[in-house]
Amino acid sequence: MDQRTFEQSSAGLDAEAKALECENRALEAALTREDGAPVNKGYGKLILFGEHFVVYKVPALVAAVEAYTDCTVRMTQIPGVTVVDNRPAVPGYKTKKKAEQDEANQLVLKHLKVDTTQPGSGVELTFGGDLCCVSGIGASASSCIALSRALDHTLNMGLTVEQINAAGYEGEKGYHGTPSGIDNTAACYGGVLKFQRTAGDPMFQLKKIRKPISIVYASTGITSSTTEVVSDVRAKKEADPAWWDSLIQRYEALVKQAETVLEEGDTEALGKLVDENHTLCQELTVSCTELDTLVLAARAAGAAGAKMSGTGRGGLMLAITPTSEIQQQVAEALANAGAAQVWMTSLA
Repeated sequence: MDQRTFEQSSAGLDAEAKALECENRALEAALTREDGAPVNKGYGKLILFGEHFVVYKVPALVAAVEAYTDCTVRMTQIPGVTVVDNRPAVPGYKTKKKAEQDEANQLVLKHLKVDTTQPGSGVELTFGGDLCCVSGIGASASSCIALSRALDHTLNMGLTVEQINAAGYEGEKGYHGTPSGIDNTAACYGGVLKFQRTAGDPMFQLKKIRKPISIVYASTGITSSTTEVVSDVRAKKEADPAWWDSLIQRYEALVKQAETVLEEGDTEALGKLVDENHTLCQELTVSCTELDTLVLAARAAGAAGAKMSGTGRGGLMLAITPTSEIQQQVAEALANAGAAQVWMTSLA
């Protein structure tokens, strides 16, 4: 997506968010900690519905999670950028992503016209928060949005939410080259985001969540190649068009129901739809034994529903948990079933 297209989409989202007339926490540019310091947040995200189908111009629903990355900015006398990265992360993540993170930080600074080359204009960036960095959770976008908000607060820039989102999009280029805009928009605005590719500009629409939805998500510890998995799905689609048409029609009916259920806050109905989406992913052959094992363990422990989330053949899964007791039970069951990492949070 080019810069002009992104700015047009972002402007529309900003107007929609204001029209929701609810206290969407993602519209708060800076919250306040008990010690009075600002908390400049960027949320994580998970794909609720539509992995792989979204490639073929049908809607996907992406949800921000309550877990977040935060950032503080301190001006220094020594020119340049110093990074203190206190984010929790799976082993090896921050080392592997260090060069990309540095590039992303520079892109955000450049976009906001922050010159750190002169004496007295250096910056120390400290990242923290409770979002554990793992592939599939949108950690890169959350850090870009948190940085944009921190710069806005420290330098009194007076940025709008739309401008913060645009700065986060620029930062995402350091990680992804040409990002879709999904991750930074979810990180910035929170809630549920409906995304759909078209023959022209992609469409974004913010969806209202009536109440927080508690979830558990877990990692298989397996990293798969998005390019390879997407290519495999395309090959199966081209080899058997009738099979594909049947699957995508079932998905389109499912995601339409999911929009309504999310707006109503019906976790039991949402769980059933999540289960159906996982079945579709299995039929696409993008799930795997490890994901299926965790999904079944979550359901057996009382989850309303569970599915893989993201590329598949490894990576993450998520479970809808109606109560805090069930959330704890599911988290324990996933750990016992062999999950590499388990997290409890809520959709933001």
